[in-house]
Amino acid sequence: MSQGLFVWSAIAIYIALGIAVAVMARRKLGSGINDFFLGNRQIGGFVSALTYAATTYSAFMMVGLAGLTYKLGVGALGFELTYLCGLVLVVFFGPRFWLVGRRFDYLTHAELLADRYQRRAVGIVAALLCLVFLIPYAAIQVMGIGYLLAGVSKGAIPLLGAMVLAILVALVWSNIAGLRSVAWTDALQAVIMLLASLAALGFLAYRGFGGFGNFLLKMDEEIPQLLAGPGLFKFNVFFGLALPWLFFSVSNPQVTQRLFIPKSVTAFKQMIGGFLVFGFIYTLVSVLWGFGARLLVPALDKADKATPALLALPIIPKAIAIIVMVGILAAAISTIDSILLTLSSMCARDIYKNGINLRASEEMELRVGKAVIPILAIIFFVFAYWAAGKKGLAFMIAPLSAAASAGLLMGVPAIIGAFFWRRATAAGALSSMVGGAILVLALQVSGTKPLGLWPGVWGLMVCTALYVFVSLCTRPPVQKAKEFLQYLHEALAKGNFV
Repeated sequence: MSQGLFVWSAIAIYIALGIAVAVMARRKLGSGINDFFLGNRQIGGFVSALTYAATTYSAFMMVGLAGLTYKLGVGALGFELTYLCGLVLVVFFGPRFWLVGRRFDYLTHAELLADRYQRRAVGIVAALLCLVFLIPYAAIQVMGIGYLLAGVSKGAIPLLGAMVLAILVALVWSNIAGLRSVAWTDALQAVIMLLASLAALGFLAYRGFGGFGNFLLKMDEEIPQLLAGPGLFKFNVFFGLALPWLFFSVSNPQVTQRLFIPKSVTAFKQMIGGFLVFGFIYTLVSVLWGFGARLLVPALDKADKATPALLALPIIPKAIAIIVMVGILAAAISTIDSILLTLSSMCARDIYKNGINLRASEEMELRVGKAVIPILAIIFFVFAYWAAGKKGLAFMIAPLSAAASAGLLMGVPAIIGAFFWRRATAAGALSSMVGGAILVLALQVSGTKPLGLWPGVWGLMVCTALYVFVSLCTRPPVQKAKEFLQYLHEALAKGNFV
């Protein structure tokens, strides 16, 4: 069997299995918007942990992070561990999202902000912020799939065809049963992704270098410049990439929406604990994979091709390479359809229902959400196709991810203040999000880095200052702040979240 036919056969099996799982999930699908976008807030701990992991760890890890390690060295490990360190924010904020989501029936974090600040415009702006800055993040998943399938199939699957396939599969799965189909397929995909990558790393170490000891020794002998201190990272580059990652878990809507879905406190704890274990292991695997690629295929024209190049080597058995490919493909598609669902829910609830048509029925709201999904998918594809043709660090998968997250950082002061600052106001939230976003976009488009600091760093400083200053100069929603914060205080005291 030719390599191309082998790859196509594996993809066909994977898609058929995924559709079967999604159809099974559809049997439990209710008719409401909460059921379609949140699984009726009844997802168990095990599935919640795996869907959180598959949504977060996608093409970015085994393609993007491995590529960043290939190019810049061990600083990539510190960069990614920053995200895991930032998960302490989920331990702190997660229970608060979960509690108020159930109490006030929030569908998105933008709706949470609109209600807390008692201004619909806050939710609309928060939703628009996510729409603008999540487009690059979704697009890189499509790019990652294109690089992966084109590389592993040795060109039998063209880059364009692979990206079209990714979009179509994500569209089908997100429409079959909404969050339930995504979560159920994620559970299967996350297990395949982790086990296959561990197996591939084992073959890389033993068949490529004669064992992990020799592997580490070769790294020290042949690429010491990538292992010393931060590797080839400059501090401003590391800080600019890592800062958005630190706040990723509370700024990215596809992640915050996952905080609404566990069915109980126990399930919530299982979700966070399971994700931490998964994330630490997968991070180490991805970084070592990048170093292995640098040793065995050192002359790649594009660092994001490191994983496809390694999987094409004879030291990795064809079956393992195909399973790894399917695992990465599955995780990337999971992120795409999660973003599709989240952004479409924001369009339906925060922009249409709370902005355009306040009297819209739940049925109409759901219809709008579903209609937006294919439009968003087309936008993701167009951006991915454009970015895939560019060269240089700015268009690598990891920097594009951080650039997208830098824009989403502009919502962080408003989110944190909503839970902790009674004096916070709608005007403060609006000015911080709009002012910070304009600054970040201007700096990113112009390529300007004043004092060497990246756009996200400047944006966070400016939007925080605006949030505090404008809030102090305007009137807060006293009654809602009291109700919101008093409920949280009492619920946390009874909730056994420790």
